[in-house]
Amino acid sequence: MTLTTTFKRLRAAGACKKRYKFLRAALKGTKDNEPINLLTILATNGLDDALYALKATIENCDVPARLMAADFAEQVLPIWQKYSPLAAPELAIKAARDFAHGRITREELAAAGGATRAAARDAAWAAAGAAKGDARAAARDKQREIFVSYLQPEAQLKDEEKR
Repeated sequence: MTLTTTFKRLRAAGACKKRYKFLRAALKGTKDNEPINLLTILATNGLDDALYALKATIENCDVPARLMAADFAEQVLPIWQKYSPLAAPELAIKAARDFAHGRITREELAAAGGATRAAARDAAWAAAGAAKGDARAAARDKQREIFVSYLQPEAQLKDEEKR
């Protein structure tokens, strides 16, 4: 799936001025309303800015963003499981995927939410804090790989196969 944004949308979404200026310099000549592929932002500005740009996409990015978030959370489950026997993060991940694929309603997602969302967030923070040096770099590389996998043209096919 191709996801794009524009400089105008990034400004409206409150993009960091320093990083926005960096992107502007990298993409000299790009007009305010000209589409910018999020993979271009990833290449020029890095993962954090590309993820932030999901807030300002021209296309609806709800499904790939939810699936990416589920994949990111799943990536740190082994670390979470070292610290807690609770299954809440797994339930939150499953609910996010089920909602993205239309298997549960927004109400069912909300019912699965609350505590599970908080637990998934806590799991991600615990994992981020526990990851040091090479492990942290490897985790970021994996997140970058996940991001790219959802935005490649063949990503739609892979998503359909997962269902």
